[in-house]
Amino acid sequence: MFVLNETVSEGAMLMPMARTGADMPKLLGWNLPPEEQYLVHDHWKGFPAPPYYMHLMLAMIYFVLMNTSLIGNGIVLWIFGTSKSLRNGSNMFIINLAIFDLLMMCEMPMFLVNSFSERLVGYGVSCSVYAAFGSMSGIGGAISNAVIAFDRYRTISNPLDGRLSRVQAALLICLTWLWTMPFTLLPLFEIWGRYIPEGYLTTCSFDYLTDDQDTRVFVGCIFTWAYVIPMIFICYFYARLFGHVRQHELMLKNQARKMNVESLTANRNEKAQAVEMRIAKAAFTIFFLFVCAWTPYAIVTMIGAFGDRTLLTPFVTMVPAVCCKIVSCLDPWVYAISHPKYRQELERRVPWMGIKETDDAVSTTESKQTIVTEQHAHGNGGDGAAN
Repeated sequence: MFVLNETVSEGAMLMPMARTGADMPKLLGWNLPPEEQYLVHDHWKGFPAPPYYMHLMLAMIYFVLMNTSLIGNGIVLWIFGTSKSLRNGSNMFIINLAIFDLLMMCEMPMFLVNSFSERLVGYGVSCSVYAAFGSMSGIGGAISNAVIAFDRYRTISNPLDGRLSRVQAALLICLTWLWTMPFTLLPLFEIWGRYIPEGYLTTCSFDYLTDDQDTRVFVGCIFTWAYVIPMIFICYFYARLFGHVRQHELMLKNQARKMNVESLTANRNEKAQAVEMRIAKAAFTIFFLFVCAWTPYAIVTMIGAFGDRTLLTPFVTMVPAVCCKIVSCLDPWVYAISHPKYRQELERRVPWMGIKETDDAVSTTESKQTIVTEQHAHGNGGDGAAN
């Protein structure tokens, strides 16, 4: 790999490694052929190539994440897609988020191949495919979280007629996919922006390093479109939701005080709203995970476009990429912990997972829900008569 002889044949093209000399470490891009060197941004060419064990460690992490995501999101699609008690507009958004998370998983086999090869296998084509999957899943996950926040707010603040129908939910899901298209397709076809390798040159993302006005405007626009706007919607709807819940709880306390009882939560409507709150908490947890995953990546891209690029080492830029993959794996397990009906279906269909959910929290079928409601109604009537 090293060129020790000072004399080379005329017209020979030396790889970056060949220029370093025998006493210097290999540089990033050392094993790319000359005709593919254009893929590597100049910012990365001065960094030493990571040792092979770093590639193997990342490959092991991604392999675990890939299987975790496949199992978790696969179970979400299976349970929510085949259970009659879960076929409603709100749960369609959960299925949609799981699909976006699976798109993120589609990158991982490509990354494993790249890591074992210590380079970008497939060069420009595979780089574009890898980055397009990441862009679509990331932007889609962001706007899906915003739609879920909107749905939770409507359902809890107006439980009688606030639920979205399946047609309305389908239209909003179409909107989430349309939302992903501009900043996925524009750099894919190099109409505006482009996809390039980053970090250890085994992953790809949009170009946030080229020092020109066009790139800076592109980064600012995708940052606003994919991060700021969904974040504003999410914060607004969750703030309204928790404000409504706080006001509702205060009203219940005042009413209970007037009736000289400890609590009004025995009412079946209040139990139903408690279930909705559990689902809302799960949605909020997923939003929190989204913030933890994509905020570091947003910071990296903004530093690359507008800040001190010397802060962006290959390792630094690989960490946010791993965080994004971790969150795509955690989303389905959050619902497994917090969604009552989903937990009951898991308990019934996948008993080996050890999920336990009490039947009085929420029913697993519509007929059972009717029976439980009637029982509560009779019970409340008896209590009222006793009082």
